[in-house]
Amino acid sequence: MLEASGVTRCFGGMRAVNDVSFAVELDGITGLIGPNGAGKTTMFNLVAGSLSLTSGAVHLNGRRLDHLRADRRVALGLVRTFQIPRPFAAMSVLENVLLGAKHQSGERFWTNWVSPRQVGREEHANIERAEALIEFVALGRLSRAPARTLSGGQRKLLELARALMTEPRMMLLDEPAAGVAPALLDTIADRILALNARGIGFLIIEHNMEFVARLCRRVMVMSQGRLLRDGTADDVLTDPLVAEAFLGSAA
Repeated sequence: MLEASGVTRCFGGMRAVNDVSFAVELDGITGLIGPNGAGKTTMFNLVAGSLSLTSGAVHLNGRRLDHLRADRRVALGLVRTFQIPRPFAAMSVLENVLLGAKHQSGERFWTNWVSPRQVGREEHANIERAEALIEFVALGRLSRAPARTLSGGQRKLLELARALMTEPRMMLLDEPAAGVAPALLDTIADRILALNARGIGFLIIEHNMEFVARLCRRVMVMSQGRLLRDGTADDVLTDPLVAEAFLGSAA
């Protein structure tokens, strides 16, 4: 389980996230929806470690995370992507994915002198794994291309591959469908379903309700910093209270 217990984040006198609690199974695909300004991305930042909690707690498989840095949470299997992908533009697709490799001996200066063969073996294995992930997300022909040449949808696929390089148990995806062409949207959805079948869990922020209905068995709704609704996708997406929350934000 990924669990949030009474999670609250204040900015001055405003509670961007207000006493939110949930438990998400690591083998499922759960949607997190709500109008703009509902607190969804702030919630992601709190769970992933980009922001500190004002109060509450976050646990992964019973281990408390909210006192840990973001990189330590990644090491434990919790990784996130961003609404706007953040590749290193001048680096190749392959180089970007390789950045996600964990526990590389070559990152320690002395190991390159003491155990160069070990470093070489690890680098070779990481390259093979990165290339396999790039093929998996349908970017194989662009492996050596600079990341700046990718379309918006391709950058989201690149970010997915880089996140997979960390060997995650749970992935937090922030609007994976936003700004993506329909053909690539199908590719992203198919890859998420394939990864979930391998045992990786997902918590997905998304405004594309068709995408949510296609992927998510369970959906949670946030509004004004609080958890408004939590249930099956069919029940939540047809709930008048949910429709009112979205329409109210547009008024």
